[in-house]
Parts: sequence; C-alpha cells; structure tokens
Amino acid sequence: MAWLRRFERFFWIAGILLVGVWVAAWAHKTFFSHRDLAHFEAAARAARTTPLAPIPAAAPTPVPGTPTIAAPVRPLPTEVPPDKSLWSTVRVRGYEESLKEQTSAPLAILRIAKIGVEVAVLEGTDDLTLNRGVGHIEGTPKPGENGNVGIAGHRDGFFRGLKDVVVGDTMELETLAGKETYRIEKIWIVAPEDVQVLDPTPGRAITLVACYPFYFVGSAPKRYIVRAAPQETATASRLP
Repeated sequence: MAWLRRFERFFWIAGILLVGVWVAAWAHKTFFSHRDLAHFEAAARAARTTPLAPIPAAAPTPVPGTPTIAAPVRPLPTEVPPDKSLWSTVRVRGYEESLKEQTSAPLAILRIAKIGVEVAVLEGTDDLTLNRGVGHIEGTPKPGENGNVGIAGHRDGFFRGLKDVVVGDTMELETLAGKETYRIEKIWIVAPEDVQVLDPTPGRAITLVACYPFYFVGSAPKRYIVRAAPQETATASRLP
C-alpha cells in the first residue's frame, strides 16, 4: 500500500502545481489588461492638476554646441477589459496574444457609451495595435488637435458595435488635455480607395473607419465611415 500512498501524493502535488500555474497566468493577463488604463488615469489627473509652463511665441535659436533638453513625455489613460461577446474568435485570440506584447503609450481613450466601448487609441494601424485597441491613422491630426482625426478599428473586434450607432449618438474622446464630447453627424460606406474621408476639416472632427460588411467572410470590400463633430457644433446630418 505504500506505493499507492506515494502515487496519491504525486497527484496531489501535480494538482497543486497546475492550479498555481493557472493562477499566475490569470494574474498576468489581468495586470496587463488594467495597466494601460491605470497609467492613463494617473497621467490625466496629473495633467489636470499640474499647471503647464506658457508656450513662448517663438523658440529661441539654439547656440551651436549647447545641449538641448527634450520636453517631458506624459503617458495617457487606456483600456478596460473589453466586452468580446460580439467579436470573432480570431479577434479574441489576437487580443489575448497582444496582452503579452509591449505597445506604445495611448494617445487618448475613446468611449462610445451606447455600444459599451472604452478603448485606448494607440499610434498606428499595424496588426498588434488593432488587436490591442484602435489606431490613430498616420497623416491625420492626433487626438485633441484641430482637424480631422482618423481612427481605425477592426470590424470584428472593438469596432463591431459601430453597426448599431446612428446619427445623433455621442462619443467621448479623452486626452491629457481633458475630455471632449462628440456627436455623430454622418455615417456612410465607401470603397477602400476613397481616402478623401480623411481630408482636413475646418474644425475638430473624428472619423472612425472599419471594414464593411461587419460579418463578411474574408477580406471585406468596403469601408464603414462614422464622422463625429464636437457636440456643440454637430449638425446631425446623414450621408447616403
């Protein structure tokens, strides 16, 4: 019977080790999922409470040989664990894998209350970026700047809920400068080459871009465009 007791002890020890590995993996994923939002919230509070030095009208001409001091870079708020109930299995897997990688500091947080989206706006539109959050489209103003800010997201991930928004719905963009509410004023569908949707606008605007149709199998042939303007200036009109 001694061999039976040794066999039983072996399985008890193996079971405890497996539970420990599962707990460690769960803690690792939870930590990375909450870390970005925590960094952004802390930085946003600091930005709101710490006065900034006035910006001079013109920068002085540097003296040759004098070392330059880079301006401090502040991190921003970012993501909460997303609701993945509408996501494709491929996108869920991509998001889980992205949590193992280091991404750039978020530029902003985009919130669309109607569809339960709160997501980090990261720089770029590569696969890692769009699996982890949504991406600022290169060549457009950065979030918080004047002009037409382009933001891309996967149709089977963070931006799948765009299928349920309508003209007049609101969204919120939070940067280190604060929060700004936008109202959707146009929704339309274009071909991928119709990049004029990202053309400059006279005032602030956000243009969300996702592939379309949302449940198309394979490479989707169209682009779904949602244009929003600051709430006080939005005209709430729809394009065909």
